[in-house]
Amino acid sequence: MSAYVIDSELFRDQFSTVEMRDIFSDRRTVQAWLDVEVALAEAEAELGIIPTKAAEAIKDVGDAALYDLADMKREMDRTSHPIVPLVRAIGAKCEGDYGEYVHWGATTQDITDTGTMLQIRDAEAVITLRLEALSDALLDHVVTHAATAMPGRTHGQHAQPVTFGYKAAIWLDEVRRHQTRMDEMRPRLLVGQFGGAVGTLAALGDQGLAVRERLMEKLELGEPLITWHTARDRLTELISNLAMIAGTCGKIAHEIYVLQKTEVQEVEEPFPDGKVGSSTMPHKRNPAICEGIMALSRTVRSSLPLAFETLIAEHERDKVGLQTEREFISRTIAQTDAALAKTVMVTEGLDVRAENMRENLDITKGLTLSEAVMMALGDKLGRQQAHEILYRSCMLAFKEDTTMRDALMHSMEVREILSEDEIDALLDPEAYTGLAARMARQVADE
Repeated sequence: MSAYVIDSELFRDQFSTVEMRDIFSDRRTVQAWLDVEVALAEAEAELGIIPTKAAEAIKDVGDAALYDLADMKREMDRTSHPIVPLVRAIGAKCEGDYGEYVHWGATTQDITDTGTMLQIRDAEAVITLRLEALSDALLDHVVTHAATAMPGRTHGQHAQPVTFGYKAAIWLDEVRRHQTRMDEMRPRLLVGQFGGAVGTLAALGDQGLAVRERLMEKLELGEPLITWHTARDRLTELISNLAMIAGTCGKIAHEIYVLQKTEVQEVEEPFPDGKVGSSTMPHKRNPAICEGIMALSRTVRSSLPLAFETLIAEHERDKVGLQTEREFISRTIAQTDAALAKTVMVTEGLDVRAENMRENLDITKGLTLSEAVMMALGDKLGRQQAHEILYRSCMLAFKEDTTMRDALMHSMEVREILSEDEIDALLDPEAYTGLAARMARQVADE
């Protein structure tokens, strides 16, 4: 039994993806640290700070496959330190005495923060592709169903007709804003760390800034204007954006969940052969994927308070925040990626039941077109008087369980102004979707 779901062979694919588990695996973490140490040695050798042969020796042992993670873990437990065991292991593998030049002028947080940014860069690229796939899937629904009429709902009740393409376009527009946020955040986020003990680069004297610049060039990360050991806003912004992305996935999933209810049946998540809804009721077609997305949306949002806690850090270094980040960064990214991957799967394979949408428009027997009739009357009587007349007709229809048409036909006030044909035209739900189709197509054309 695993202590956490992402590590569980049984449940891990419900809470993460293969790609993210690989990016944040222990082996990839160590490799990221090694990549920073190698790049640092190369930068310092090019600037004449350490021997060129030392940098070459360090590079030769810069493959994480050369290191025993179990041994490293035992040393981490013994030393209560994450990087010292690696630095010692690198030094032991280097030719001659060249291992003495490993980690020259650096501090542990330089290596761990920069290594984390390398992993986040890889993870962010995956998230970007997922958002593109989700955008494409939603775009298909917007284009296909721009004019597919369905009940619009407010407060859980039928309101006025909308179109499914309009609903999907609202989702798509939101996803595109997330894409913009990620694009805008990327240069702020993907910045390396190199400052030494308290961030002043004192160990390298006047060459400190040159080393930092060359190190970041080699790692293809942004160079900070100043050390950010205790400035964790970059990572807080990342978690905030991920929480919003997961929230959108949760909203889409929840809407599909609601529209899939037996009494509604306007859409259904993919239900391939072999999928089982219930262990006791063979007929069930439960929205299990959407339920999983909604759960992931909640767990991702729960990381926000932790991320904002790290903004408060003490003096020039504070390990409390770093330890907190170690728990939630990879978890939050992995769960957001899982939510996105599942949302892409659901939207790509979504069964849109236009016939049921049309049938559901008639459930209220024309009452959802009350505004259409009211506005037509309002041209002659004024809006307030028209509202009073329609209110009485609507309440009559409710009370006697009759159609809106019958109620209107029994109103002399209505019949004096509107003909039978005009009433029939006003009660056509597909004719009162407003600019829904046009708006949907505008979003599609962006």
